[in-house]
Amino acid sequence: MSRILVVEDEDIIRSELARLLARTGHDVIEARSVSEAMAAGAGDGFDLIIADLRLPGELGTTLIDNCRGTPVLVMTSYATVRAAVEAMQKGAADFVAKPFDHDEFLLVVDRVLRQSRLQRQNAALKQDLERNYAVHGMVGSCPAMREVFDRVRKVAATDATVLILGESGTGKELVARAVHDQSSRHDAPIITVNCASIPETLIESELFGHEKGAFTGAHKTHPGLVEAADGGTLFLDEIGELPLPAQARLLRVLQEGEVRRVGATGSRRVNVRLIAATHRDLRQMSYDGHFRNDLYFRLRVVEISLPPLRARGSDVLELSDFLLAKICRRLNKPSLEFSSEARQAIFEHPWPGNVRELENAIERAVILCDSGQLTPDLLAIDGPRPPSNGVPDAEDPNGSGALTEYFRRFVLEHQGHLSETEIARRLGISRKALWEKRARLGIPRSKLPA
Repeated sequence: MSRILVVEDEDIIRSELARLLARTGHDVIEARSVSEAMAAGAGDGFDLIIADLRLPGELGTTLIDNCRGTPVLVMTSYATVRAAVEAMQKGAADFVAKPFDHDEFLLVVDRVLRQSRLQRQNAALKQDLERNYAVHGMVGSCPAMREVFDRVRKVAATDATVLILGESGTGKELVARAVHDQSSRHDAPIITVNCASIPETLIESELFGHEKGAFTGAHKTHPGLVEAADGGTLFLDEIGELPLPAQARLLRVLQEGEVRRVGATGSRRVNVRLIAATHRDLRQMSYDGHFRNDLYFRLRVVEISLPPLRARGSDVLELSDFLLAKICRRLNKPSLEFSSEARQAIFEHPWPGNVRELENAIERAVILCDSGQLTPDLLAIDGPRPPSNGVPDAEDPNGSGALTEYFRRFVLEHQGHLSETEIARRLGISRKALWEKRARLGIPRSKLPA
């Protein structure tokens, strides 16, 4: 039941509306003028105000400014396009002309009430997220994550280029979307591109576009993803995989604000905010000649470094509870909880695949669970947390760190009965990353039995 205020100076019409709304289950209060409406508490406690446009003393649209937060449905006998436009420009929720059909009027009232409830729910959800999850639903309270949240807030208010660093599965795309959503470009698109997923021969065409006839198969002009992000944000994930020729074109976009399609003779102006992410050491790659030094320094205007999950302490338990609730909702499962043994196993596990591996493990456990608790065997995790002085994988090229030993043992134990895709999924990494790490550590690939 909704509480509705009807403001109408004609007694017959006001009483008729009150009876009509009361019959449909609404609680109705009546007023003859704006002053009476305000005396009745129009500024607070009503779900909807229905006001005649022409009232004695002040126009009904005055209530729009006086009652911010409460939708105002304006009605009038003087139904003109100008009156409707003016009422909507002032912020009216909708506009109806008298005389009106009762059924149609009730449909308008129902729609306005539903829209108002949805707006309030969305506002409450947004406040809840902002209160509990500092950035875009990201969970964490360790010092490293608080630093991430602080940097996101600071850089989002600018158009500065951002470079996000972190291991695979740490949530780099979440940070990019948080920066975009909190920026002045939030109403424009964010175009996400995984540079590692596009073949090298196509990357320039996909990013920067091409003209008809630029190469074999170019049967028509194709605007690139950079142009698609015009006015918004371009997020280049795994930018370390970008070939050198494409790096040169990207540098021009950053320096000149121009993009030249493949095969074109002229450039086009673009207004794009660039956010890049990588798990690679771009500084070392620039020293080795695999990444342009000038592009590297253009990218790292502001760096945001995401910590691996193993370095976030008790955040892993808070994050696990958050992911469990989200997964249960998505899979239409009843609420579940972790057993004490599962929580201990989660805390002790090194999570080389970071948040992605954790989410996959929890989703698998939820699907297989037949009781109200998730146990360590359902999570299918084992192995101790590496020692606090263990060397992170990215800084352990010789393969002597605890995480590397975990990776080696996991692959050797499971490659006889799991496919490469499943091994990569359980580790929370891509097949390409699995292949690269195999090659670097010299782990041979065994074939599955026929």
